[in-house]
Amino acid sequence: MPDESERVPSFASLTDLEGRRINYLRLSVTDRCNLRCRYCMPADGVPWLPHEEILRFEELERIAREAVALGLDKVRVTGGEPLVRRGVIGFLARLAAIPGLHSLVLTTNGVLLPQMGGDLRRAGVQRLNVSLDSMRPATFAQITRGGSLQQVLDGIDAAEAAGFPPVKINTVVMRGVNDDEVVAFAALTLRKAYTVRFIEYMPTMREAHWNSSWVAGAEVLKKLQQRYSLEPLPRTEPSGPARYFRIAGAAGKIGIITPVSNHFCDRCNRIRVTASGIAKGCLFAAGGIDLKPYLRQGNKALREALRQIATHKPAWHDLPNPQPQYAPFCMAAIGG
Repeated sequence: MPDESERVPSFASLTDLEGRRINYLRLSVTDRCNLRCRYCMPADGVPWLPHEEILRFEELERIAREAVALGLDKVRVTGGEPLVRRGVIGFLARLAAIPGLHSLVLTTNGVLLPQMGGDLRRAGVQRLNVSLDSMRPATFAQITRGGSLQQVLDGIDAAEAAGFPPVKINTVVMRGVNDDEVVAFAALTLRKAYTVRFIEYMPTMREAHWNSSWVAGAEVLKKLQQRYSLEPLPRTEPSGPARYFRIAGAAGKIGIITPVSNHFCDRCNRIRVTASGIAKGCLFAAGGIDLKPYLRQGNKALREALRQIATHKPAWHDLPNPQPQYAPFCMAAIGG
């Protein structure tokens, strides 16, 4: 149990050596997933982490509590696919009850939302991001290696029925695969207050010829401007990665996220912890801190380890350096 004598004031804030306020934790609860998206893992899959290497929910909750004690006020729960882990609803309810946590959000592929949407809302999750890379069933199945588009669409409807605000839709744009759908995705925002975010393909696995799949955010924006009149929007989320626009008269908005062509490292406000307890200051950081020994030492030691990761967060990543320093990795293993 947390030792309240080690707690710091709830109004604490945390700034790294670059002067960025760090207030956002991405917390992975599993490396497992019920889809096999082509940009997330290789075609032959990856070996899952042994069960004993995955942190228990009690340990993940302690990490979240100590992060909040440091001044982080937003937690995003990720995977893999977080909803495949048994017991996740109770865990989310405990996170929602942490004093000082202002925002609890979850990223999902949407497959299990028809069954779990209501439970997630009752647990205290405030908002959902849904990964959706095509609205054509055959293309969706190709990208996910067998997934059902209708399950995800049903999941988005179920989330709305459960009382969630309109979801954020994350779309990784890939040349020759779904880049011809960006206008159709943007049209989703016309009548409903969806936020559709177009994300540049990232070479996490460092596969050969990855740039043949890559589409620059500027190219996506140009396509949208050829069809719609776009109004730039001011930033509403501190240090968020997207530049936002609204189609004139639309209910929702569009975001462009450019980690490769125009990185947002100077305003990045996040740290992340993998399901096995590796804390990282950047998705592409070569190393990290294994939190498991600190979990055994007590809350003060755990908090200081998190402080070190946040304070010494890298100034930038090295994409698209032709000789990057990071080792190839699957997004499911890191937490996306």
